[in-house]
Amino acid sequence: MIDRVEYKGKVMALIMRRGIEPEGVNFFTSADNSLQLGVIRHKQGFKVKPHIHKRSTRTIEYTQEVLHIEYGCVEVEFYDDSGTKIGAEILNTNDTILQISGGHGFNMLEDSQIIEVKQGPYRGVEDDKQIVEVNNDTSL
Repeated sequence: MIDRVEYKGKVMALIMRRGIEPEGVNFFTSADNSLQLGVIRHKQGFKVKPHIHKRSTRTIEYTQEVLHIEYGCVEVEFYDDSGTKIGAEILNTNDTILQISGGHGFNMLEDSQIIEVKQGPYRGVEDDKQIVEVNNDTSL
């Protein structure tokens, strides 16, 4: 139930489709990915020991984001660095996507509510985003 969006050998996104129910702790990203995506599923009565995450300095080269579709239907379009559209996927209620690399845009196909999680701190649009000039030449 995990779809990988790849382009030229590079993972652009992971899509976790609704209904995924693995047992235990399951992460779908590589250990070196700057944002980890997984599913934790335990039976009633299971306890996770109280814990604190240790302070750790990490270097983040690119902002990644997780989007969870609470309800609705959304088309996500994927773009390479030149602005060429390289694909699209439809996300439905309870689907979750981790945007790892490349460009992306969204079309709301239905009224939708999306939860977004990404690395911070947020320093404003000028520091955070570069608008992609869409290249409609598909002969590249």
